[in-house]
Amino acid sequence: MPSYCEVALPVPIDRTFTYALRESEPVARGSRVIAPFRNEKLIGVVTATEAPAPADFEAKCIEAVLDDEPLLSEHLLKLAEWIAGYYLAPLGEVLRGMLPLMAEVRRVVYYRITDLGRDVLASSLDGDGRSSQVSDTRPARRGKRSVEDLAMERRVLERLAAGEPVKVSTLRTATAAILPVLVAMQRKKWIARETAATERDARRTERFAVLIPDTRLPVLTKLQQAILAELAANGGEVPLAALRRRDLPSSTLQTLVRRELVRIEERAAAFRLGGIEAPVQPLTLNESQLDALASIVSRLGAFHSFLLRGVTGSGKTAVYLKAMQRALDRGQSAILLVPEIGLTPQMVGLLDAAFGERVALLHSALTPEERTEQWRRIHRGDAPIVVGTRSAIFAPAPNLGLILVDEEHDQSYKQEETPRYNARDVAVMRAKLTGAVVVLGSATPSLESWQNSVQGKYTRIEMNDRVKNRPLPEVELIDMRREFQETGQEQLFSRSLVDQTRQAIERGEQAIILLNRRGYSFAVLCRACGQKLECQNCAIALTHHKPSGEDQIVRAGQRLECHYCGFKRIVPSKCPNCESEHLYFLGAGSQQGEERLAEIFPGARIGRMDRDTVRGRHDLEHLLARLHSGEINLLVGTQMIAKGHDIHGVTLVGVVGCDHALSMPDFRAAERVFQLMMQVSGRAGRGELPGRVVVQTYYPDHYAIVAASTHDYAGFAERELKYRRWMHYPPFGVLANVLIQSDKLEEAAGWSATLGKWFQQTAPEGVRVLGPCTAPIARINNVYRFHLILKAASRKSLNAALRGALAHADEAGIPRRNIVVDVDAQRLM
Repeated sequence: MPSYCEVALPVPIDRTFTYALRESEPVARGSRVIAPFRNEKLIGVVTATEAPAPADFEAKCIEAVLDDEPLLSEHLLKLAEWIAGYYLAPLGEVLRGMLPLMAEVRRVVYYRITDLGRDVLASSLDGDGRSSQVSDTRPARRGKRSVEDLAMERRVLERLAAGEPVKVSTLRTATAAILPVLVAMQRKKWIARETAATERDARRTERFAVLIPDTRLPVLTKLQQAILAELAANGGEVPLAALRRRDLPSSTLQTLVRRELVRIEERAAAFRLGGIEAPVQPLTLNESQLDALASIVSRLGAFHSFLLRGVTGSGKTAVYLKAMQRALDRGQSAILLVPEIGLTPQMVGLLDAAFGERVALLHSALTPEERTEQWRRIHRGDAPIVVGTRSAIFAPAPNLGLILVDEEHDQSYKQEETPRYNARDVAVMRAKLTGAVVVLGSATPSLESWQNSVQGKYTRIEMNDRVKNRPLPEVELIDMRREFQETGQEQLFSRSLVDQTRQAIERGEQAIILLNRRGYSFAVLCRACGQKLECQNCAIALTHHKPSGEDQIVRAGQRLECHYCGFKRIVPSKCPNCESEHLYFLGAGSQQGEERLAEIFPGARIGRMDRDTVRGRHDLEHLLARLHSGEINLLVGTQMIAKGHDIHGVTLVGVVGCDHALSMPDFRAAERVFQLMMQVSGRAGRGELPGRVVVQTYYPDHYAIVAASTHDYAGFAERELKYRRWMHYPPFGVLANVLIQSDKLEEAAGWSATLGKWFQQTAPEGVRVLGPCTAPIARINNVYRFHLILKAASRKSLNAALRGALAHADEAGIPRRNIVVDVDAQRLM
């Protein structure tokens, strides 16, 4: 008699699935299995063993058991269950995010022809057996399909006609079919998609050419001599990849191997932690840092939560490093979360210098093989220090004693896809489940964390002085309304900012200017008809970018780009709506800022830091290294420049256009402007020389601007919390954003109306429902979006209302994948 188990699969369905086990396949809770699901073979996690036999269906058998022992500890499984319940996410999708081990499984996609596909193919052949165009049974769609697509569909059906499943790579090679055509054919049920999954060896290896010593050299060609010389000059061995980069042919190397002068060895590939190299020197803490460290260390061994509020430059990183060392001394492991690993190469360099090979790195920029390797090192206990972005909170660190969340206020900790968890809050829950200490650190804590410290849920630690008693920078507010009145011109940079930047450069110092918009201009407007040039896929204005040699599409001229879906087009010579030639480029981005600065300061060494210049894993390291060395003395960029960089030569920071966000339809707008101003101001005066900040604003009297200019976090928090309390917004209430989306406008509108009517009829107690209405960005990537915002005083009431709405949506036939429930939403756009 077979036994049964419950498996959580990575599908948008809020349940687990029962599978049968063969007698020779014992499994444990927390181990991975390959399970059949419809036409797919999926990787699932066992959530229960010895499950009862299903009464109303015959359970399918598990295809394979991947793990002899559980990969996920009981603590991590409980954490996954908490996330699934709190954020209303399918458990299988939560567990998929916890196990970044897809490199250990080889998945192959196949297509096969269906009965309907055979009928379509048969109808496309005339009586003589000659091919004609494939006929679509839905004539309404025929006008949208090109002759090439029709021919492609016929070739696919003919290739699959034998009945055997064909690999997608083989099918595309044989028929020249593009993926959208295959997806369309699958949607019409002419072909079916299947997957197969098998285990694979994910260990990364590197091949080396090794010189065989004490061999008699025969007559050699010049290329053979060059390879042997290269090997001899590098200690007798060189990676094959390095030889290829030197244009030394592999055929010549193979000749040397056959002549037994060189051998090829395969070794485990080295992993470079990366980061900016930090000097190896003992950290000396001041009194404030020692007090903070003592408070944290005294609680190691049991759950406790701290909010560490330290002004910029107060030395929070040194406290983190010392606290991790104390955890190691106790035989415990530690996790350090950072908002974006690529934006903090200095932090990585410091960890590398302090802990060396005991550090593991987890973030999305790693290859699947690298992530698997790092995860396994952590799981084995080889790397008790873990640093990474939000997903690193799931690292399988044994005997976890300390969790540190740096810049805990940062929005990057909120996942913007299912499961939509906030790593900061998950960190607190994981610490509670494992009996660890959690430290939330920031110069500008989120108001939710601040209020928790006011209520005593978190112990607050204050570090109010910079290291070596360096002063906080003086802040000057420039009223851009008065600037326009006095100059009669709309200028990107004020006279004061230009003058002070010139003086800083002439003194041999460095300056940073924040211009928090990408591109050259953020919109293109027709002066004749008022039409904005919008993305063809999204309801958003296209951003104007000037030519760059890196983009193929740009070489014919300037481009317009959508920052949501990536659509690009050439800047038209006429308005597409009225054919007027009078196009107006509205606003200025970081690219235009760089150009203007080059005109004003022709002798300056200018750099730019934004998503257009920092694309790869090592771009930022190279840019910051140039800034540290003084090769760049004037840096302009988006909010990336505010992310914790410690450049001692920077004495001046300019803030341009930061206050436009105050007009956004978001109750957190004032908090975000305040945080950004405080963070970027903190880049000035971190060395021996004092710093200065120049803020250009159209709202010089706004309380967020005034508080940031005086470094008054407590004053800002008091006033903002008063408004939040009046309006019942977090932290004095809980909030969720329910997004309904579809590629058909009428579907999205109808589904949102159905949910809106249900909320009206049921009127959940203690829950206020706003909407449904069109989302602020009504369409993204050809998906139409409507939303409802739910506010409640009680988490329990909100959760019950959301569960009821999802149950009603299921009864009404609204697919779960078309409903996004974002609990504690950070963005309402």
